[in-house]
Amino acid sequence: MRNAAGIAEEPAGRASDRIRIVLVGTQHPGNLGSAARAMRTMGLTRMVLVAPEKALDHDTVAMAAGAEGLVLDAPVHATLADAVADCALVLGCTARSRRIALEELPPRVAASRALAGARAGGEVALVFGRERTGLTNEELQLCHAAVHIPSDPEFSSLNLAAAVQVLSYAVREALLEDDQVAVDVQDEAGGDPRDLPAAHAELEGFFAQLDETLEAIDFHKGRAPESAMRKLRRIFLRVDLSTRDVRLLRGVLADAQRMARIASGK
Repeated sequence: MRNAAGIAEEPAGRASDRIRIVLVGTQHPGNLGSAARAMRTMGLTRMVLVAPEKALDHDTVAMAAGAEGLVLDAPVHATLADAVADCALVLGCTARSRRIALEELPPRVAASRALAGARAGGEVALVFGRERTGLTNEELQLCHAAVHIPSDPEFSSLNLAAAVQVLSYAVREALLEDDQVAVDVQDEAGGDPRDLPAAHAELEGFFAQLDETLEAIDFHKGRAPESAMRKLRRIFLRVDLSTRDVRLLRGVLADAQRMARIASGK
């Protein structure tokens, strides 16, 4: 990237700086320290916590082995939705499940996708659930895809920090394989922020309006709306909508809602 005088400048930031590790409902403070150490050894430095069950303690610092700053500086959110509101890509690490029909990615593919999203200028979240129960169905619904670590099915239990280590290493490997300098997408794409990937909050606003519109036009006709919304979410999340795309779609929905009000005489 060069300035107006044609002089080469440093990139706006590393792609890895746009990748955050989100730990949801962690039950053991020591696991937070171990996860921080796993991240730091692979060059990832952004940890985000969602409703940890217990406060940080001496085990946190001891297990971090010098990386405790990642935990101490980590922002804490009440919900996963808050923690990923500004993210363009959210990948949830989970055991294979048929309850939620999400695309399942192996660690290397997930890491490549995360790196591509970060290099495109978007914020990326790799999400890990509770030690015993993982992520809830509602939390998985917030993810664009699931990451499945292919452990031995006869002994598939994987420690939280070990799972973080696997994904962090996969990201590190992807970075080393593709060492091109991260660039600021706004400069590269001509400076129009509307072409950036839509943030998570923008997508959730669109989905809420879509749900309202389907009700207004009686799309469900007495059937449970949850099934249709799950399928529609998966379709739109596969497309990688931009901010411009979301605005256009919401404009279409607004007109559909207006026509529904006219038809109903309201």
